[in-house]
Order: sequence, then C-alpha cells, then structure tokens
Amino acid sequence: MGDLRLRSLADANHGILTTSVLLTEFTKRECRRMVDSGTVHRVWHGIYSTKPPDLETKLAGLDSAFGVDVVACIDTAAALWGFDVKESPTVHILDPLTRDRNNRKGLVVHQRPGAPVTKHNGRWLTEPDWTAIEFARTLRRPRALAALDAALSSRHCSPDGLAAAAEQQAGRRGIVQVRKLLDLACADAASPMESESRLIMLDGGLPAPQLQFPVLDDRGMAKYFLDFAWPGAKVGAEYDSDAFHGGPLDVRRDKARISWLQDHGWLIIYITADDIRRPHELVARIKKHLIARSSAA
Repeated sequence: MGDLRLRSLADANHGILTTSVLLTEFTKRECRRMVDSGTVHRVWHGIYSTKPPDLETKLAGLDSAFGVDVVACIDTAAALWGFDVKESPTVHILDPLTRDRNNRKGLVVHQRPGAPVTKHNGRWLTEPDWTAIEFARTLRRPRALAALDAALSSRHCSPDGLAAAAEQQAGRRGIVQVRKLLDLACADAASPMESESRLIMLDGGLPAPQLQFPVLDDRGMAKYFLDFAWPGAKVGAEYDSDAFHGGPLDVRRDKARISWLQDHGWLIIYITADDIRRPHELVARIKKHLIARSSAA
C-alpha cells in the first residue's frame, strides 16, 4: 500500500516530492525510513525523488524549490547541449531571483544579466554559442579547446556563432585565451583528449594533422579512420585511452587493423595520457617520424 501511495504522489508531482508533499501521506518516521532504505532519494534539502537524481531531476527539483523554471548555464548548460568536457557534479543556474536561492550544497547561482536563453528539450538554458564560450572561459587552455571542439561537433554551434558570442563576452575573464583558440577549434575532434593532443602538436610547431582521416582500401572505400594523419608522410597518430577496449575479439581486430595499416605503408604512433604529461617528448617523437618518412619519400 505504501508503494502505491508513493507512486501516486510521484506521478501527481512529476517525480519530484517535497517534504510537505510526502507528509500528506506518510509520517516523518516513514519518510526517514524510505530515505534510509533508498526507496526515495534526497535531491536537494527538502526535495526528494523516487529515482536516483540525474541532472534533469536536480533541475526539476530546483524548479519545485524556487517555484520558477530555472535556467541552466555554464557547465550544466554545456552538459544539456552535449558538449560538457568537465563532468562537474555541481549544478549551475542563472539567478532565479527568489529567497534563499544560494543555500544549497552542490548549487552555484550566477549573475548574468543579458545572457541569451532558449528552451531545449523542455528546459530553459543559455543559448549554445554563448554557453560554449562562457564554459570554455572557465577551463584551462587544453580543455577549453576541447570544449570548443565539442561544441562544434554537437552541431548546435557554428564558427560564426562562437565568434559572435566571444564578442558579446568581451572583457570577461578568460576571453582572450578563448578567442585565440577559436581559429583552432574543429568539429572533427572526437574526444577531449584528442583535442588536447592536437593542441600539443600545434604548440610544438608540428604541421596541422588531418583529423579522422579515412584510409582507403584497394577499391577506394574507407577502410579505417585515423585520429590524426599526415598523409604525405603516411604517418598517423591515435590517442589510446586507459579505457578497457573489450575481449579477445576486439584485441584480434585491433591487431588486424594495425597489420593492415602497416602493410599499406602507414606508421602509427600511439599517444597515451603519459605522453600528454610530457608534451615536448611527444612532439619530438612525432617530428622525428615525420622527418624520417618525408626524407624517405
């Protein structure tokens, strides 16, 4: 019976349950027992949900707490637009102009008069180009490029839109760095670490690599794609993450891929997180291979 009452309450309140709503059907002791058992989850102080709180649930909880539809910004808006490269647990919103709006752990309320907002998938948030620039301004330089790359890759942003948003945010902290990165941003970057690797290459004076370069088979069809390629020297580079790549079948496929590329004259350089921490050594290694292969051509 308790489960039925809880489901009915959740359905009637779009999954968000305030303390006062819960107390219409349950005693304080029952509420504490449901929280302790994981039957309900604390989203914010005085705000609960029947499911573990994801970002959408946290924002819906704030809507309920403040009595207005909150507007996501910076990291949170970047996540909703699909180009978050930070994955911060903190929720960022524009000031909803209500009482006690700052008194919540895990929430940052920002004063951004004039920030352009729009609705996306039913949620108010800052516009994508504006979000990308503002988000990038908060990041260290390599990760800022990753944010700009991801923003373009999301197709919600464009080079012209980013440039216009940067102009709108002129004079704000971090904007000079972001403006310098705009010319380097590329929609073809496939991951944040690939973006950081590319910046190391460019900072080190290497020729700009082609991204997601298709290597063709004998029929002229794309056989494999390389993260980075210098086709004239037939040198490619791949970022090799620490993530687990799969079982024996995946290992065999990787070996077959490497063998095929080698048989077709390609030299592949693998880049790891350790290489990112030693940028000068990485640049020297790639440069050595580019010079050797170019001289032999």
